[in-house]
Amino acid sequence: MKLSLGFSPCPNDTFIFDAMIHHKIDTEGLDFKVFYDDVETLNQKAMRGELDITKLSYHAFAYVADKYVLMDAGSALGFGVGPLLICKDDPEKLISDLKSHVSNLKIGIPGKYTTANFLLGTAFPNATNKVELVFSDIENAVLEGRVDIGLIIHENRFTYQDKGLKKIIDLGDYWEKETGCAIPLGGIVANRKLPLDVQHKINRVIRRSVEFAFENPKSGLEFIRSHAQEMSEEVMYKHIDLYVNKYSVDLGAEGKKAIKLLFDKALENNIIPEVKEDIFLNRD
Repeated sequence: MKLSLGFSPCPNDTFIFDAMIHHKIDTEGLDFKVFYDDVETLNQKAMRGELDITKLSYHAFAYVADKYVLMDAGSALGFGVGPLLICKDDPEKLISDLKSHVSNLKIGIPGKYTTANFLLGTAFPNATNKVELVFSDIENAVLEGRVDIGLIIHENRFTYQDKGLKKIIDLGDYWEKETGCAIPLGGIVANRKLPLDVQHKINRVIRRSVEFAFENPKSGLEFIRSHAQEMSEEVMYKHIDLYVNKYSVDLGAEGKKAIKLLFDKALENNIIPEVKEDIFLNRD
């Protein structure tokens, strides 16, 4: 059975999916047609229900829970992994402006439906002057003065200081202090049109792929590097260590609690619509 699969070219995703798409593990008869896209493109594809399996932002998932169900395996949650707000000049002055009743600061964001943008809206609800950019372009937009502030995700948290940029606030740290929970960034979902036994098969295969990657961390090195945009091996594995963890093997009760809390807070702040479906994989 061939299924369409979308994930980002970032090291955490290529690390997770390497074993299953290259048949280093038992895929239980599943084969995959892979699409590599940045997270906001994947979010938009999910809105249209285009893929059988896809990575997406938890923020976006709230809008497509009628089309997709969340896998227990493959998610990116964690502590100290949140998006950062960065700037070129004075962080203290800018954070004061962000907290004001009206903020006209122009903020470069990696997409409307990213979890990063959800966290920005939660922390600074009056900061509404946003420009959507591909995540990898945000640092340069700040450096060139096209935006006042950048909201960065992925490997950019390891590179912004090298470019002379400064951190204003770690929004993941903000979330952790507010809730005591890990921050849910992205998850892997399967199309609800697929039979339940296939959904469970997908979940098992993803888990097996993550476990293989942990047991053989250098097995996918060339594949990971081929998509890593001139990243050094050190930065690649820092990125993986940050975003791939126990929650990627299985969400467990703790991970599910964090996701439910994220949705509850987003609904309270009118950031997402009410989710009526059971978002987690049916155990029956």
